Amino acid sequence: MNIALILSGGIGTRVRSEMPKQYITVCGRPVIGYCLDVFLRHPDIDAVQVVADDRWRELILTYIDKTGRSSNRQGERKETVQKCHGKWRGFSRPGENRQLSILNGLEDMFMYAGREDVVVIHDAARPMITEQFITACLAAMQGHEGVLPVLPMKDTVYQSEDGRSISCLLDRDNIFAGQAPEAFVLGPYYDANQSLLPDRIRMIKGSTEPAVLAGMDVTMIDGDERNFKITTQQDLIRFQELMADEGI
Repeated sequence: MNIALILSGGIGTRVRSEMPKQYITVCGRPVIGYCLDVFLRHPDIDAVQVVADDRWRELILTYIDKTGRSSNRQGERKETVQKCHGKWRGFSRPGENRQLSILNGLEDMFMYAGREDVVVIHDAARPMITEQFITACLAAMQGHEGVLPVLPMKDTVYQSEDGRSISCLLDRDNIFAGQAPEAFVLGPYYDANQSLLPDRIRMIKGSTEPAVLAGMDVTMIDGDERNFKITTQQDLIRFQELMADEGI
């Protein structure tokens, strides 16, 4: 079983909006709706779990129901719509930080999943995910315990110990920026996160970090420049312009 865990618990303060960025409407649907659509309809994703605060859950459920009914009216086969809705497994509560939110989602998955199943972790604020990219991540899991999409660094990278002066120059040929979705074998990844409780897990910056610390076999694949995360107001404007250009 391949399970998508969509992280939608953040508050998005850097977008400077009263509404978290993943719920802002862009071209008629909330930002989270773009990745939800792709994961729910992907033929190799068997279940979808979402980490979200109570106050936004009704919005998500309303969107899923609306898109299902709309697709059926537009002539999509009824069985396909029912299959998409059948993948929906519910909500998990947000944690104190991103990694604790992931751990909450992993724990809830054990109600219907096994240790050998695969969890695919994605940010609701990455709306440009494609079916092809998800397929590539799942294919790369063969023979590995995890997959991390990465992008090469284009700029010269410096390290600073105090934030004011340069400590050393890093070799950008050996530095990569991580993306999502990240995929892991559920059991070992859950154990890796459990081993960081109660305090070290609060220091984790990226989803793959617990897997690396635990010695899991994680392979890298090429990322996608378009699969950016909406973090700032400029990111949101960029996404709005891309959708307008594509006539969405």
